[in-house]
Amino acid sequence: CLMNIRSGADIHKATASLIFSLPLEHVTQDMRRSAKTINFGIMYGMSAFRLSNDLSIPRFQAQQFIDNYFASYPGIQNFIQNTIMEAEDKGYVETMLGRRRYIKQILSGNKNIKAQAERMAINTPIQGTAADIVKKAMIAVDGALKKQFPRAKLLLQVHDELIFECDTSEVAEIKALIKKEMEEVVQLSVPLRVSIESGKSWGDFH
Repeated sequence: CLMNIRSGADIHKATASLIFSLPLEHVTQDMRRSAKTINFGIMYGMSAFRLSNDLSIPRFQAQQFIDNYFASYPGIQNFIQNTIMEAEDKGYVETMLGRRRYIKQILSGNKNIKAQAERMAINTPIQGTAADIVKKAMIAVDGALKKQFPRAKLLLQVHDELIFECDTSEVAEIKALIKKEMEEVVQLSVPLRVSIESGKSWGDFH
């Protein structure tokens, strides 16, 4: 999995190849779409019932996908188990940058409440770290723009997207600056890749 990411491979397509037991070149767009749902869903405790509904497939097939997924990526099951154990032991989990989230119900005797707490514990190091990285990127890019392109402005954050406004004559240079600042804001074992679009209005992008 890490080798695929480091080489710039399409991780959803790679996952589809594994769970459907097909060569990459035989993976269809529908298979990739299913793999994307699995990649994002299973990490947060998606059940076979929920996956079967989301993909409109029989529950036994959804369970087979989940089993194949964990067999293909055994490190993910270890991460989930270790994260839950850490939350139970400490009462909190941390993002990669050290921000804590206290999981108050992790030892609840109510199975539904505990399951929800476990999902929160698993989710936090992933999405919480992503949020930390975006915030650091916003600070870095804003500082660089003020020094080099003071007329450019950071207008809005939408999840993992940042929206800027700048003079048309500066677009190419600012795109290069933003990409550099965002991709170098933290050092990971896998590359951070940033894609940038430009247009006259936000509607040009969607």
